[in-house]
Amino acid sequence: MQITQQHTSVLIVGAGPSGLMMAAQLLRYGVQPIIIDNKQGPTNQSKALAVQSRSLEIYRQMGVIDKILEGGKKGGGVTFNQEGKQVAELSLDNVGEGQTAFPYILMYQQSKNERLLLDFLTLNCCPVYWNTSLLSLTQSAGQVAVQLQTGETEQILTCDWLVGADGAHSIIRKQLQIPFSGDTYQHKFYLADVKLAGKFGDKVDLFLSKKGFVGFFPMPEDACYRIVGNLPDGFDNKTDLQIEDVLPFLNAVTGQEIEIAHANWFTEYRLHHRMADKFRVQRCFLIGDAAHIHSPVGGQGMNTGLQDAYNLAWKLAGVVNGQIKASILDSYVAERMPVAKDLLNTTDRIFKMILSRNWLIGLFKKFVLPSILKTVWGKPNIRDAFFKRVSQTGISYRDSQLNLHLSQSIQIKAGDRLPYLKVFDEKKQLETDLHEWCSKPGFTMITLGKLQEIDLFTLAKWITQKYPANLNFFYLPPSVKNQQVFDAFGIKKNRKMAIIVRPDLHIGFMNDVVDIDMMDNYLQNVVGVVGGMAPDKTGDFKNYYQGA
Repeated sequence: MQITQQHTSVLIVGAGPSGLMMAAQLLRYGVQPIIIDNKQGPTNQSKALAVQSRSLEIYRQMGVIDKILEGGKKGGGVTFNQEGKQVAELSLDNVGEGQTAFPYILMYQQSKNERLLLDFLTLNCCPVYWNTSLLSLTQSAGQVAVQLQTGETEQILTCDWLVGADGAHSIIRKQLQIPFSGDTYQHKFYLADVKLAGKFGDKVDLFLSKKGFVGFFPMPEDACYRIVGNLPDGFDNKTDLQIEDVLPFLNAVTGQEIEIAHANWFTEYRLHHRMADKFRVQRCFLIGDAAHIHSPVGGQGMNTGLQDAYNLAWKLAGVVNGQIKASILDSYVAERMPVAKDLLNTTDRIFKMILSRNWLIGLFKKFVLPSILKTVWGKPNIRDAFFKRVSQTGISYRDSQLNLHLSQSIQIKAGDRLPYLKVFDEKKQLETDLHEWCSKPGFTMITLGKLQEIDLFTLAKWITQKYPANLNFFYLPPSVKNQQVFDAFGIKKNRKMAIIVRPDLHIGFMNDVVDIDMMDNYLQNVVGVVGGMAPDKTGDFKNYYQGA
């Protein structure tokens, strides 16, 4: 399919999870991007398997969460095996209970994520232009010009903004001459999607041995597993390897006979840990694997790319729609680069320890690590901390330029992800939660504490007149059934609080008083929102919840 347009507001290069999420989020804000990929079409082969809670929260906000839960499988836990013998078992059953609506890790293949997002794009009349490659790009002060090739046809397309989601070998990153600093792991690895004659169970089974490493990851389909391991010494230069070639090594590491009923996919590859020195050059951005790649420890890669897109999309859409000043785009790099760097360092350290053949580390893994795992996992605060990191619900942007914290609250601060707190709707006599309140595109203002009817009217009038397309409004008065919300934010009796939640569910503004001038200052001078737009349906005074 040939692109007929000569100009677009946003061009996305790469139709993997990050690029597709970028397009989907832009569509939620009324921005119609062009998205291209040099592949012939979507593929069923993918390395990523785990979908973390923070990504599930995005899918919930998009209204597609039910499809994912139906097609996925909860990870039951992790077992650690040394030389074929189980030495530790960690249960993940609802390990994040109370922290999110999705207190688990969901096994849902990357290919399924891509097809779900492709369906979302199709419903919003946004095609992916397959078999289309970017050959070159040039930037000016006002736009980016790219040379594209579709089949034998070449064309020039201009865009206001360019998003590189084109993977580890990103042509965008190379065209921008951005170094991709890092290294390649010494060992070569293999990945196999198989159906086993016998089941391993619903837990991730990790096998550590002097001979190597193997992991069995349960897939949603019955008796199907993803097997990941390092190739044995001497296999690096062998070609046309199949699962049968590594089966003897697989049996040796696991200490049992693995019976494979059917192999759906087998591939070998090298792992890298690298990060781009820049995530942005003028009007071009990098997201996902184009910006950072790392080991598969913790199932973080695909989820981090989805978060990159989620962070950038609402800001870019606000600029394209003329609702937010372009200076907000600086916050993408400031917020996401530290996350990528921390993730890279953490996964690298853990992965090197898993693969190390150092005798001292070997003794640690054999005699000390199992005891530590069993002891530590029994402590609730340790489990909570583990879940926050792995699920990515603990990521905070407290140092971001987009924050204004005017509250005495210590536990929760501006920049944090909005906590998942259940709310009882006194008016409708239904249970909901704060995340559900933030399901609409745009910012969400939440006022906590007793307000007079005239105060509510004044707030609604201010929103309708100045921020009708930007700001949704909810009000929670004190009640016995909702006391836990007030406790979480440290709101004392007869006190109030005003919170403004960003479109990506991170708190931008917190104040212990409900003051329109202060909120106005935050939106206009901190975020850069352009007020005074014509009212639309989002400015309706009915757009808030008022308890009995």
